[in-house]
Amino acid sequence: MRYRCEATSVSGLIQQLAVGYVGRGYFFYVVGNVPEGKDPRGIDEKLIAKYRVNLSKAARSRRKGLGYANVQYIRYGETFVILATPGKHEFFLEEASQIRDAREIPIKLFGYAVSYRAGHPHVRIEQSRYLELKAYFSDLAVHRSVETLRREFGRLPFEPYAPVRSQLHCILREVNRGRKLAQFELLPSSCLRTRRRVLRPF
Repeated sequence: MRYRCEATSVSGLIQQLAVGYVGRGYFFYVVGNVPEGKDPRGIDEKLIAKYRVNLSKAARSRRKGLGYANVQYIRYGETFVILATPGKHEFFLEEASQIRDAREIPIKLFGYAVSYRAGHPHVRIEQSRYLELKAYFSDLAVHRSVETLRREFGRLPFEPYAPVRSQLHCILREVNRGRKLAQFELLPSSCLRTRRRVLRPF
């Protein structure tokens, strides 16, 4: 059985991390990068074999029942993430110094932050990136036309998960606050995309 691990896009990677893994109890994680000059697919094979990632659903279920952890692996470009459920596994020994818990520290990748809150996966724009965007759009607010600003919002690469939508609406309100003070035309909320695309991650 071939284990699919190479995501075809950032959006696909984030979707699989949040919905497919963190949302299903894979809270413990390590983020790594393929060493320069190494074949990424060779690294995939090595880590998948090392942590016995390529297991059937039935095997994973049996391991869970015996108190053992299960592990997943995903990569996009040169960046990979190894994730594990609670339980016993050599992953926790081998990666002890680097392991983080998504319930406490979000997985920060490509401007996103993926965590687990109140029983659900939580995807938002990573805070420093969000503040950069807010400052950028605030600066443009009274120096660009409605159409130009609409295009700028349309270029944003973030999928509109509920927390992301909330952040983007905050930026839009900041833009309109500045434009209102300057007595400029306000931007409609329709300039923000509200429906998330459901992607094939691999």
